[in-house]
Amino acid sequence: MVQQKIYLAALSLLAAGTIQAQSLEKMQWLNESPKWEIKDKNTFVMDIPAKTDFWRIAHYGFTVDDGPFYYATYGGEFEAKVKITGKYKTTFDQMGMMIRIDHENWIKAGVEYVDGKQNVSAVVTHGTSDWSVVRLNDAPKSIWIKAVRRLDAVEIFYSLDDKEYIMMRTCWLQDNCPVMVGLMGACPDGEGFTAIFEDFKVTPLPDQRRLEWAEKQKE
Repeated sequence: MVQQKIYLAALSLLAAGTIQAQSLEKMQWLNESPKWEIKDKNTFVMDIPAKTDFWRIAHYGFTVDDGPFYYATYGGEFEAKVKITGKYKTTFDQMGMMIRIDHENWIKAGVEYVDGKQNVSAVVTHGTSDWSVVRLNDAPKSIWIKAVRRLDAVEIFYSLDDKEYIMMRTCWLQDNCPVMVGLMGACPDGEGFTAIFEDFKVTPLPDQRRLEWAEKQKE
C-alpha cells in the first residue's frame, strides 16, 4: 500500500510537469561540434561543421552518421520542445531535435533549407531513412519543434509562435527502451553554419500503461 501511494504521488508530479529535463550543462555529445557555448542557461549555440549529415542508405545509397548531436537520455514517455534559429546558407543545411535509440533507429525533425527556402522536415530511420518536408511560405526567423512520445509512437509538431502547433508527422518508435533526446544539426553540402537552440525542455509524461494499472488499483 505504501509503495502504491508513493507511485501514485510520482505520477501526479509527472502529470503536473514538476519533473523537468536535465540542465544543458549535464548533457552529452555524439560528434562534438568544434565550437559551441551555453548562454544564460537556456540558450545553446553550436557551429555545424561542413560535410556532415545523418542518413542511412535509402535513395542515395550511402550511410553517414557524423553530424553534431547534444543529448540526454530518457526512458518512458515524454514531451520534448525546443525553439530553433539557424543561419542557413546552403541547400540541405538543417537543424532541430533528434530522438535516437542507436545508429539504425532514430528520428530527426526541424528545419531543412532547400533551394533557398525553409522547410519543416522529418527523417525517420529504421534500418533505412525516409524524408518528409513541408515548405514554409515565409522565412521565419525561428520556429518551435515539439515531439511527444507515447507508447510505441512519436508525434512531431511545429509552430511559428509557440502557441498553435501543427502536426507534421506520426511515426513508430520502439517503446520500453531508453532514448537519447537532444539537439542536432547537419551541413551535407555547405561550409557550415551557426545553429541556435533556446528553451530546450523534456518533460516526462505518465506512462499510459502504468496509468491504466494505477486506475485498476483503485477499484
